[in-house]
Amino acid sequence: MTGWIRFISVMLVLSSGVNSSFAEEPAPVVESLTSLVLHYTDAHSDEAGQLLQRILLDKHASIETVSRIIKAERTYQSQPVGNLPDEQIVIRGQQYPLSLFIPPTYQASKAYALVVCLHGFGFTGEEYLERWRPRLGEDYLLACPSYPSGAWFTRRAEELVLETVRQVARRYHVDPDRVFLTGMSNGGIGTWLIGMHHAPLFAGLAPMASGLDDVLMPFLANLRSTPVYIIHGAKDQVMPVDLSRSIARELDKLGYPYVYREHQREHPMAGGHYFPREELPDLVAWFNRQRREPLPTSLTVVRDGSHFQPFNWVRLDATDPIAAFSDDLVDKRDERIKRRVYARLDASIAASNRIEVKAEHVQRYSLFLNEQLIDVSKPLTVVTNGRLSFEGTVTPSVETLLRQARLRQDPKRLFSVHLTIDITKQAP
Repeated sequence: MTGWIRFISVMLVLSSGVNSSFAEEPAPVVESLTSLVLHYTDAHSDEAGQLLQRILLDKHASIETVSRIIKAERTYQSQPVGNLPDEQIVIRGQQYPLSLFIPPTYQASKAYALVVCLHGFGFTGEEYLERWRPRLGEDYLLACPSYPSGAWFTRRAEELVLETVRQVARRYHVDPDRVFLTGMSNGGIGTWLIGMHHAPLFAGLAPMASGLDDVLMPFLANLRSTPVYIIHGAKDQVMPVDLSRSIARELDKLGYPYVYREHQREHPMAGGHYFPREELPDLVAWFNRQRREPLPTSLTVVRDGSHFQPFNWVRLDATDPIAAFSDDLVDKRDERIKRRVYARLDASIAASNRIEVKAEHVQRYSLFLNEQLIDVSKPLTVVTNGRLSFEGTVTPSVETLLRQARLRQDPKRLFSVHLTIDITKQAP
């Protein structure tokens, strides 16, 4: 079975500290539950429901046991290494080229950082692979997908980037806390857009020679826990440097840390619209220092009406009428987009078992919690916009744990508690 998690053997489970009553069961029982859990997290939707019910009927399927199965170190099948320019990714039945570089010294027992690089207009992923391959050395996997015209500001391109991360992580040993997104020109715009909407996935963003439309600036708030390294040429005549300067000013207003590099160099053919080799050592050194924080205690999420997927341990479920982008993400300019009418949620674990939330244009939201975030044995208090939203105990669930694990495909973020808060029903 392929997938993002595998067991080496039953002995790995037994040696990981499972309770004695479980460890004493015959090996076939252990293997059966392990196989079911791993199959479910990787299953197609048509069989997932049946697998889930079989797991829930297993008397050994406790939260502790299932969590250990999901978190356990997996083995990886032998995969090609070196320059792999002819891979493919399928999105909605359409094939897209993917170029990979896997260091010849790759060892499946070692977790590697992954850099996903988005090309600009008129280029391909294979061309960018050739440019980036000698830059990163032996400690990074490099993935360069291709998208027509470098239109990374489209919904399908967004799906392509996310699927690229998933597929590389299924085949190779990727450190989930060291996944980076970078891009040049149009690829830099895609880095901003995709990185802002899916910030919890990335350890850092490195957009180059790019920018954002003013109506997209509010989404920078999503980068509260995601570092950014910006590079732009002062003499860029394709993407004026003030595009990046304005983003830097907005990040200053938010109080978010970032690195801003503005170079004075010019290329014989591209002018100031390029990434100078001289900037590379500092960028790679920055990559080397970054590690994703899987479960930050404070989150900010800004959403339009087309991005309601979970954002770490929160999710917007229902909102007032807000702006919603089309499949091209940036081509629509209705009145709500012009006025930047988006939903926003700021959530913080303010004290032991107390969560404070500020919400704008939000009617209902979800909290996904675990024992790293709260003490599930004690009462929880949730306050929204200064009013009590919830007070009481929460009940961890194996079903919630499994459903969220399958959805997120991230062993560093396992949630056994799902709490829905309906703001519209709060007492005045």
